[in-house]
Amino acid sequence: MITIAIAKGRMQDDALALLARAGVRLDDDARNSRRLALTDDSGRYQFIFVKPADVPVYVEHGIADCGVVGRDVLLESQADLLLPLDLGIARCRMVVAAADAEIMTRSLGMLRVATKYSHIAAAHFGSRGIPVEIIQLSGSVELAPALGLADLIVDLVETGRTLRENGLTVVEEIAESTGRLVLNRASYQLKSDSITELVKGLEAVVNAQVNAAGGGDE
Repeated sequence: MITIAIAKGRMQDDALALLARAGVRLDDDARNSRRLALTDDSGRYQFIFVKPADVPVYVEHGIADCGVVGRDVLLESQADLLLPLDLGIARCRMVVAAADAEIMTRSLGMLRVATKYSHIAAAHFGSRGIPVEIIQLSGSVELAPALGLADLIVDLVETGRTLRENGLTVVEEIAESTGRLVLNRASYQLKSDSITELVKGLEAVVNAQVNAAGGGDE
């Protein structure tokens, strides 16, 4: 049996839909239950549903053979995983935002950055040689500049509406994030045939979607 860790939340439905088109299906009763560990119709796959930040942990430690999670979580976790496939779901951007769009060019001192992505933020500003104090928050980081807690934020945005409603503008884009298929290194060796079958099935579905959309953005 292959165990797949799925990030709960906005990515979950898209991930399950992709897997279903690749032949890995949960029946409606299972999908509507509140159980966090379920088996697919064939009995070959087990799903576990966990918080996004926990997906790399379960997969890296071999509790799950593979998982579906956003690139933002992977960049933050720095987990040692195989990343064979970009699934193209839950597309969004990791950005730097501020009330003052010129603050990074105007300031000569240390900037305060509020974020729940402390590793990503530290690496980004470190590569730019910009001194920052990272203020770790677990949510609602858009409030930090308005309340005087921070000069900038680093956060994940989809449409940018929440930023605009809180008087913030995007200063820089750090990275694009989409849902990724991740693999445990040992599982890839020990269950090679089954995992390769899953990867190829998902790859065919993703490629079909790109072709149906006219080749993406080109």
